[in-house]
Amino acid sequence: MRHPSDNSFAERRKTAADAKRELLAKFATAPKPTDPAMQERRAEREAIAAAREARRAEREAQKAAENERLLQEAAARAAAAEAHEKAEAEARQAETNDRIARVIADEAARKAERDRRYAARKARQG
Repeated sequence: MRHPSDNSFAERRKTAADAKRELLAKFATAPKPTDPAMQERRAEREAIAAAREARRAEREAQKAAENERLLQEAAARAAAAEAHEKAEAEARQAETNDRIARVIADEAARKAERDRRYAARKARQG
């Protein structure tokens, strides 16, 4: 059974040719790149693209500045921590040196007292 809307080959070919002709006519009437309206739209698109690029460059510059600031802060914190660590190490060393000096002074005092007692005992004996 045939479809009532079934077209013959010639009709389909004619329809395709008409569609192609209409499409070519549409493209023929389309505005050309030299048309002032098209040039205006192109200039507008280029201006938008340039503004977008400028914003992107500004964002990248801000990110770079922020990264630089963070790096400087981290370096400052590291330097402060290193200075604090060095000060603590020097304080520990000074405390150790002080303790050693006190031990030596105590030893010297004990030796002096022992020598005095020895000298006193020798003086009593002889």
